[in-house]
Amino acid sequence: MKIIIAGAGKVGRTVAAILSEEGHDVTIIDRDPELIGAVSNELDVICVEGSATNPETLKEAGAGEADLLLAATQLDEVNMVCGISARHLGTAHVIARIRDTEYLSQTEFLREALGLSVVVNPEYECAKEIARVLRFPSAVRVDTFSKGSLEIVEHRVAEGGKLDGMPLNMLQQSFGAKVLVSVVERDDEAVIPNGDFVLQGGDRLSITGEAREMRRFFIATGQYKKPVRKVMILGGGRIAVYLTRLLQEVGMTVTVVERSREICEQLCDLIPEASIVCGDGTRNDVLLEDGISSVDAFVALTGEDGDNIITSMYARNCGVGKIVAKVNREHFSEILEDSGLDSIVTPKSIVAQQLARYVRAMSNSMDSSMETLYRLADGMVEALEFRVGEDSACVGVPLKELKLRPNVLICALIRGRESIIPDGGTVIRPGDHAILVSAAGRLEKLDDIVEGGR
Repeated sequence: MKIIIAGAGKVGRTVAAILSEEGHDVTIIDRDPELIGAVSNELDVICVEGSATNPETLKEAGAGEADLLLAATQLDEVNMVCGISARHLGTAHVIARIRDTEYLSQTEFLREALGLSVVVNPEYECAKEIARVLRFPSAVRVDTFSKGSLEIVEHRVAEGGKLDGMPLNMLQQSFGAKVLVSVVERDDEAVIPNGDFVLQGGDRLSITGEAREMRRFFIATGQYKKPVRKVMILGGGRIAVYLTRLLQEVGMTVTVVERSREICEQLCDLIPEASIVCGDGTRNDVLLEDGISSVDAFVALTGEDGDNIITSMYARNCGVGKIVAKVNREHFSEILEDSGLDSIVTPKSIVAQQLARYVRAMSNSMDSSMETLYRLADGMVEALEFRVGEDSACVGVPLKELKLRPNVLICALIRGRESIIPDGGTVIRPGDHAILVSAAGRLEKLDDIVEGGR
């Protein structure tokens, strides 16, 4: 696909890197010559210096023939104008990053009135990811498939715990839960394991199963964390507003600690059911006074990575069961892996991966059977959901007889309301939703998993 990205900031560069690696023809626009120079040196993309709202700049970038434009500048209005101009010039599809809370309720209007294919709100997407983790606090990360009927959760094996030293073929016998370990990340490598694989302390697992089976598994392994009822959020920005609303919808009570009195007054109007505390949340006496010792979860969402990390460590020392910290610099996630702070969210990575998923879906044929895509294990593995057609090469053949490509695993089937963790005798039927993980390169359709698939 020929793709134009307007905006060479963090999100724009991250998306450009992903799409360029996948073989797309990428052009990036920005008016900052230093940013354009940096991108030109880092990535194999075409760079155009200029304003993304200027039709002449868009023409130079090839908007008349482009399949897709991603408008990802810092300003919502620039993204909207850029999208309108690109569509007028002939760009087939436009995805716009729009951040203002006022626009969230007008998504459908924006799509129809401005001709946008997709509207993405980074802060809202980040809030949704945090909310999923808080609803299942035993997990480091939660990805959902088939409208929530199946989950892949990320979990770290505790040193000396029940999972340390256990072969995977003993899991169900030992714990009685129908789950499947689909990916193991160890020493910066991702492995799609077989039944003989032996787990070690420190491994990061991607585990597939229904929510109730996941709970049974974590209870049996002694890693279950009690449901979250009370949440403290540090920082009163947009993510905090969206997250508070999502958590209140499922019955959680929320306290937001924010040092700016002006922002606190705004929060009282935006999230009136929440408890708003005006104070410096980086001070332990303020956190103690506001009840950090009695909450089930602590979420650090300030604009300063250092503040988020330090206060999260303090929350852990206070015995808080679930802790989530936002960091803007990706390399901090690697540094923090051994600190006990497993649930780290990076907004630019979340939105970049979502944008890449949209592009992957658009680049496939209109009758593509792929419905969901996630990147696991720092992007080394993809988890995909395919709708099974009647003419698929996978239909009617027991899985043990399918000649799958190396580094591919079918980890679940959704059949109506039933979730199936398959074994060698399981047969895929037309209409099933197949969930699989792959480290075998890009898959566009289900039959790509079969050796010589059609």
